[in-house]
Amino acid sequence: MGPMSESVPVRCPACRREHVYAAPSYPCVCGAPVAPPLDQRGVATVVTHRVWDEDWIAVRCAACGRLDEWPYPELGCPCGTLLRIPVAGEEPTSDPAVRTTRLGADVRGRPAFQPVTIRTARDAVTAAALYLRWLGYRDIRRADQRPPSGIGLAARGILAQVDPTVRPASLRDVECLWLTAMTESTECVYFSLAGYADDARAHADTLGVPLFVLDLTGTPQPVNDLADQLDAAGS
Repeated sequence: MGPMSESVPVRCPACRREHVYAAPSYPCVCGAPVAPPLDQRGVATVVTHRVWDEDWIAVRCAACGRLDEWPYPELGCPCGTLLRIPVAGEEPTSDPAVRTTRLGADVRGRPAFQPVTIRTARDAVTAAALYLRWLGYRDIRRADQRPPSGIGLAARGILAQVDPTVRPASLRDVECLWLTAMTESTECVYFSLAGYADDARAHADTLGVPLFVLDLTGTPQPVNDLADQLDAAGS
């Protein structure tokens, strides 16, 4: 597979509108762009509900051979239908190379984080998941418990909340994340697109919750000292 997928014709089964789609590329840890190979003869399917495992696909980097998970290609039709684009030659996501590889083990030699532009709420979740992977966390998945707001992500040793709304995260939001992490005996981290209320920022330090703001380039920006420490040291 080359670094970029070719464009494929896509017909919406709901309104019969024709589209031309090219899958976005994502940066591999080696720095090379990775894009899933699209099935030229496949038929797009309608996404009716979200299942975390079905939102990701294993794609091998053509430059370094690394197998990682990336967002499954999707297209939003103007009629309101969300389409999942068929992919050629899918590799099994149960491959140990995907599930257990630890990124960023050598902090000083760790490559720079490569962001993903945020245009939708799904992009925000993708950016946070890629950042957690870059920090070194393994087996990133949808959290078992749904948070009061936003999307919950979990990995070995960490519970994360991603809030893609335009409302600053509240003190209650941060406290709920902390309480859930306490019950699961794990660390936690919060990612917000719109920042934090003043009392939420102040209390997060007391609770020990690293806070990040996701800018529109997809780069998590540390808000407190705990986030600075996590960004520097990784998992």
